[in-house]
Amino acid sequence: MAVYKEEKTNTWKVYYRYTDWKGERKQTTKRGFATKREALAWEREQLNKTRADLDMTFASFVETYTADMKSRIKENTWHTKDHILRTKILPYFGKRKICEIKPKDIIAWQNEMLKGKDKTGKPYSPVYLKTLHNQLSAVFNHAVKYYGLHENPAAKVGNMGKARSREMLFWTQEEYQKFSDAIMDKPVSFYAFEMLYWCGIREGELLALTPADFNFDRKTVSITKSYQRIEGRDVITDPKTPKSIRDIVMPDFLVDEMKDYLKQLYGIGENDRIFEITKSYLHREMTRGADAAGIKRIRIHDLRHSHISLLIDMGYSAVAIADRVGHESINITYNYAHLFPSTQTEMANKLNDFRKVDL
Repeated sequence: MAVYKEEKTNTWKVYYRYTDWKGERKQTTKRGFATKREALAWEREQLNKTRADLDMTFASFVETYTADMKSRIKENTWHTKDHILRTKILPYFGKRKICEIKPKDIIAWQNEMLKGKDKTGKPYSPVYLKTLHNQLSAVFNHAVKYYGLHENPAAKVGNMGKARSREMLFWTQEEYQKFSDAIMDKPVSFYAFEMLYWCGIREGELLALTPADFNFDRKTVSITKSYQRIEGRDVITDPKTPKSIRDIVMPDFLVDEMKDYLKQLYGIGENDRIFEITKSYLHREMTRGADAAGIKRIRIHDLRHSHISLLIDMGYSAVAIADRVGHESINITYNYAHLFPSTQTEMANKLNDFRKVDL
């Protein structure tokens, strides 16, 4: 590397030479430093990054972490991670050397986050606090696993907040029918909510559906992708998990409804989205329909809970339900254990019968 002054602009520049992962020699230039000291400081940071020297700042290591991880993570997931890093973590740790950040510094940061407020002025939720800590810990874990950091100070301190524990709400079939009748005046809303309730699909899976996903001869809809809106762009990603890729058999009435809906979409291509609406539109329609029907307002995702509770009430096993809704593990389905009918009385009666035979 070399540092030079540019007389015309009265600023400093750095020539930076390095060897890339292919073993090829590269050169880049960084201009516009107000002082030689700033130019030299930047030069030292680049040398530390090149050597993977943990004497670098936390901000510099985040650049390394980004280069390592961004292409391995779904775009929408990275978008969330990047926002947290930029707004909640880098302002506190960016200028600190990563090797000098201690557990006491993590505790001080946690205390600041515990005092934080969201856009509405409310304290951050326990779930959000846990997410913030997990993102910070992930950066340190990366440094420990791949770059020789001695320990993860965030892991040593332990988490703040708690895992998601929202009340699991759902509509009965009667409640959904009232809602469905209330939104029937808008066809796109009616058909979208029919798919959500009767198939138990996720919001992003619904918004990614195309005509090609339907096989009306087999009465199936194929779930192979998910829709996200990121920074003003429509982004189609893989579904949430590998198990989320599945074929769902639709009831006959839903097959007929979706046939009718697709006929209304004049000129639509086989791979065009059939629900050109936004998540915020669905949320507004959920509120409108619930208010008009005089029923409790639930989240869009609670329609998935409603579908699962309906299947449980119909007597289907956790294994069959997990396969239909695309749960990655049957343990997720067992989160609905309180909805499964109790068999304790039946068990006791059979034990009585067994005892009588034995006597």
